[in-house]
Amino acid sequence: MMTMRLLAAACAAGAMAVSGIAAAAGASHGSVKIGVLSDMSGVYKSLEGPGAVTAAQMAIDDFGGKVLGEKIQLVSADHQNKPDVAASIARKWIDADNVDMMTGLDNSSVALAVQNLASNKKTITMAAGSGSTSLTEDQCTKYGIHYVYDTYSLPVGTATAIVKNGGKSWFFITADYAFGHSLHSNTARVVKELGGKEVGNVNAPLSTNDFSSYLLQAQSSGADVIGLANAGQDTVNAIKQAQEFGIVQGGQQMAGMLVFITDVKSMGLKVAQGLQFTSAFYWDRNEASRKWSKRFYDKHGAMPTMVQAGVYSAVTHYLEAVKEAGTDDADAVRAKLGDMTINDFFVSDGHIEPNGLMAHDMYLLKVKKPSESDGDWDLMSVVSTIPADKAFIPLSESKCPLVSQ
Repeated sequence: MMTMRLLAAACAAGAMAVSGIAAAAGASHGSVKIGVLSDMSGVYKSLEGPGAVTAAQMAIDDFGGKVLGEKIQLVSADHQNKPDVAASIARKWIDADNVDMMTGLDNSSVALAVQNLASNKKTITMAAGSGSTSLTEDQCTKYGIHYVYDTYSLPVGTATAIVKNGGKSWFFITADYAFGHSLHSNTARVVKELGGKEVGNVNAPLSTNDFSSYLLQAQSSGADVIGLANAGQDTVNAIKQAQEFGIVQGGQQMAGMLVFITDVKSMGLKVAQGLQFTSAFYWDRNEASRKWSKRFYDKHGAMPTMVQAGVYSAVTHYLEAVKEAGTDDADAVRAKLGDMTINDFFVSDGHIEPNGLMAHDMYLLKVKKPSESDGDWDLMSVVSTIPADKAFIPLSESKCPLVSQ
């Protein structure tokens, strides 16, 4: 399967390279400018937000602050989880401020709006915090890259482990927008394929503070598992309130389908212990991840989420592609990105495919008991590795028209 991915990526890279031959050398506007567009004040603030700006600046500094002899500039803004606000910012960044690449985009509706707009203006986006598979499937674009995780990869690890442990019937509480619906659909598919079933679903608005009515519906359903197709503070609120209602003590299992280290820290090990979830990154996985994460901690005051680590990696490899291409022309840079094998503290043997998906291994994590933790951020252990060709939609099944070109 990986051989097919590599061949397809090579063909796409070659096609793009032809169009990039005539690209003007050097930086087009006297600098290379990167924009971090994220939720800086809302429900996703802790998982990406200001930490993504810190990570992007670290990448720029580590690159030396210059590329092609020109200064690398960083801008950032709060999209407020509103696609229209995000699109307005992105349009200004491209048209007036000459931004060359945008990353962050920790809301699927925001990411889809910005990716479409940016692609129409030949600007690369490297979505780190969004999850919808539409970014690389039915709404894929030539310049859109989905870098960290998607809603197909998350249940491959989490739902598989839970169903195989006896969690056969599921009730879902779903964030009522593109990301939540995509995560619900993909998780329900995995559950069904493994012989389980969905017994109910309820949609909850983004930024819900009170999950009591949704949890009571889930409790009364009698489902083995309550699947949370949400993220960030929504996940934290739901799990904390489930604990208050005695849902887990009553025999039902909570399954957070997208959980971040900051969520576990917020909940505390007493509440979160035993929770299993899928992630692209954990700071304590190996020496390289520990070394970078401790540097990030010194600057940000918290260990990085997979999204913040992914922003650093995305910015670094974008800049490397600009350097190798000798230009910031989007066609030439996208061709170089498609030709790279991505190896760093974040990912090993990653590849950006023709549909924009960065395929890489994922990890099933388990939250430790309080007695197992040796420090403030010693929160999880790696249970297993999910190979890239199992974690993501196979190219042979992709609905993106770019795959067949």
